[in-house]
Amino acid sequence: MEIQEREFIPVLLGSDINTYSMSRAFYEAYGVRSIVIGKAGTGPSCNSKIIDFHQVPGLDTEGIFIKTIREIAAEHPDRKIILMGCGDNYVELIIRNSARLPENIAAPYVDEQLMDRLLTKTEFYKMCDSCGVEYPATFIYNRSMGGDFTLPFEFPVFVKPSNGIKYWQHEFPTQKKAYRLNSEAELKEVIEQIYGAGYDDRLIIQDFVPGDDSNLRVMICYSGRDKKVKLMSFAHVVLEEHTPQGIGNTAVLMNDYDPELSEKLRNFLDSIGYTGYSTFDIKYDQRDGRYKILEMNLRQGRSNYYVTAVGNNLARYVVEDYIYNKDLPFETANARNLWTVIPLGVAFRYTSDADIRRRMRELMREKRVTNPLFMKGDNKVKRMLFLYKSHLSHWLKFRKYL
Repeated sequence: MEIQEREFIPVLLGSDINTYSMSRAFYEAYGVRSIVIGKAGTGPSCNSKIIDFHQVPGLDTEGIFIKTIREIAAEHPDRKIILMGCGDNYVELIIRNSARLPENIAAPYVDEQLMDRLLTKTEFYKMCDSCGVEYPATFIYNRSMGGDFTLPFEFPVFVKPSNGIKYWQHEFPTQKKAYRLNSEAELKEVIEQIYGAGYDDRLIIQDFVPGDDSNLRVMICYSGRDKKVKLMSFAHVVLEEHTPQGIGNTAVLMNDYDPELSEKLRNFLDSIGYTGYSTFDIKYDQRDGRYKILEMNLRQGRSNYYVTAVGNNLARYVVEDYIYNKDLPFETANARNLWTVIPLGVAFRYTSDADIRRRMRELMREKRVTNPLFMKGDNKVKRMLFLYKSHLSHWLKFRKYL
């Protein structure tokens, strides 16, 4: 595999599917090797030919983060460093410390004020209301309420932390990314567990939009430095992971297109002056035939390679924008493709919708199937052993949790 020297170096924080997918996009577009920095020396980005992996324990703490990035920048004073977080905690660190980063760092993110508004759910929902972006009926729970509150909707409900970064800093045995709860007793039990572990921010309690994984959607966007959307890519989720830590992680999806929703979210991002990558988690509500926004992430999602796979290389947008100062046109990535990070046999076994199974078979016959982790030529023995072990483990995981 031929590596080229360019005037920039991608530096990606994390070590999961997200970092490998973006590193692959940078390599395929420009032939460059990315630097990936993670807390632990495991994951698909380790032992890769297209990645220079650095293990830095404590990377998600401010002092170590600043020291690490300054050292990387100092090692390459004549190169531009494209700094990207592949987890919410790293994105927040980049944004909050932007003034302390060296001059050769290019970080495609919003400012701290807008980040705080978007991360504060009450403010985020106000912005959604002003642009006609719909979301599930929501109740904001504060710990001071105790048990003295009444939900404006029926069970089941969906519960998640208002501040995900702070939430994961307080681990406990039954901790999940989000909870689907069927009764008041279950809700009170989860509330006690979360606050008992030390979390002190608010909780988001929402009306549970009915339907299985196939009702979920994803929209990944890129907004340029001029604060205008340059790329939108919609996808239909087929299946999610169902392990306690993996709930909400997409396992299989198909590229899709919805012009009405795209225009609505484009207007939302443009109106708030957004910059950089964004990912919307969405669910189709069969009760009223409307799409409801479940979450907005201020970064590219872990399934981001579904955009690159159809010809809209996701790395190209930030490079052309921040390195080459090009005026980017608006594009929609809507070519057909099947993206998966699990064996297709697992996908078919746990997907009951006949029409979705038919569409998946069509894409397989047309050879429009992509697993972002298996890149031709990136085949070091240690990496391949890790990938095959992880890949096959999904048979056991889905059997246990679904």
